[in-house]
Amino acid sequence: MKDTPGWASPGSAPSDGQESGPAGRPGPAEPADQPGPEPQDGAGTQGHGSQWSKEQPPAGQWSAPAGPGSSARPGPPPPPPGPGWGTQPPQGYGPYSNGTPGHPGWGGGWGGPPPAAKPGVIPLRPLGVGEILDGAVSTMRTYWRTVLGISLTVAVVAEVIVILLQGLVLNDTSTAALDDPSASAKELTRALGEAMLSSSVIFLVSLIATVAATALLTTVTSRAVLGRPVTTGEAWRDARPQVLKLLGLILLLLVIAAAIVFGGMLPGILVAVFANSAAGFALAALGGLGGGIVALWLMIRFSLASPALMLEKRGVVKSMSRSAKLVRGSWWRVFGILLLAGIIANIISAIVVIPFTFIAAAFSGDGISGLLNSGTGDLGWTFLIVSGIGSVIGSMITYPINAGVTVLLYIDQRIRREALDLELARAAGVTGYGAGAGSGG
Repeated sequence: MKDTPGWASPGSAPSDGQESGPAGRPGPAEPADQPGPEPQDGAGTQGHGSQWSKEQPPAGQWSAPAGPGSSARPGPPPPPPGPGWGTQPPQGYGPYSNGTPGHPGWGGGWGGPPPAAKPGVIPLRPLGVGEILDGAVSTMRTYWRTVLGISLTVAVVAEVIVILLQGLVLNDTSTAALDDPSASAKELTRALGEAMLSSSVIFLVSLIATVAATALLTTVTSRAVLGRPVTTGEAWRDARPQVLKLLGLILLLLVIAAAIVFGGMLPGILVAVFANSAAGFALAALGGLGGGIVALWLMIRFSLASPALMLEKRGVVKSMSRSAKLVRGSWWRVFGILLLAGIIANIISAIVVIPFTFIAAAFSGDGISGLLNSGTGDLGWTFLIVSGIGSVIGSMITYPINAGVTVLLYIDQRIRREALDLELARAAGVTGYGAGAGSGG
């Protein structure tokens, strides 16, 4: 982004620091108070400690005797403690700093962390899972005109294309042969090919729509972090140079995933075809499962490539390498957050889409029973239009949540690893944020 310095330049690497012990207390290597002359007021212990003084010293202002038969001179009381216990650790260390040099940590002890700067939808510090999800929802709520305008436009265009394809081009496809035990191999092959063609065309349209929505919403979310609104036109002008690269990135990731899964299934397929053995199908299933696990691992590793490409203006390969660097050591956390966000978005979308689907079936010629038992692709214009309205509403919800969580997760990883919050604070005009933070050594 042109007005957000630091998006494209990583911060300095973390370095080690020193911890300081509590102030005003002897450490484990420090000797206790040296014994002195017998107190004049009888406040100390006498002999072997069988007698106590009449008035106990206040807590925290006495030390144990140096040895049997000796008493310690009560010294002057220590200075009153400051806020919290102990001295403040060096700047840049604390529960929220992750040891990053220059990161404003906190050392107030029991006082808790100071409030982080929050110029936009998230506080400028490492985020929790709830804060990432809340940030995505807050972006929708705060900048709803731009967010819903982009989502609605993309969803309507994509759904109109899908409805026209299903109603005019793909209306004669039939999958009934797949459920017919007496169908010939030729009929099964034809039905399977038509089903795959129909699904592939719809998937391609949905993929292009997802790319467009992600490109535009990434810009909106990144500005929302700084508390700056952005119009749809501004978002498009900022994202336009990277849209084709983003499409190439997503297609490349899909090809890689499909190649890995197919490579895992290939030995079993060869055994089933050439050896005519039923064990080949089991081997193919096992290989496909193994390939799917590897593909999933890679997809999470490259899951932050999209915001890296859009915000850092990188190429496809460099964005993938950037994502792998940011996700390294946090794979399970990134996987869990993306999975949770996907489940929430799909549940909300299903709550909207499923009722529209049954309403569409009720107004179609065959009714709901025809929908459940139908094996044909000819669903009628009424069904396509009504169910398409539900799909548009569902997409308006899923697009912003998925894109927002991915962008905020990318920002969170950079805050944890590169102290990006300092750059964001300067870009947002927050004065005094991180002042006095050491550079580390």
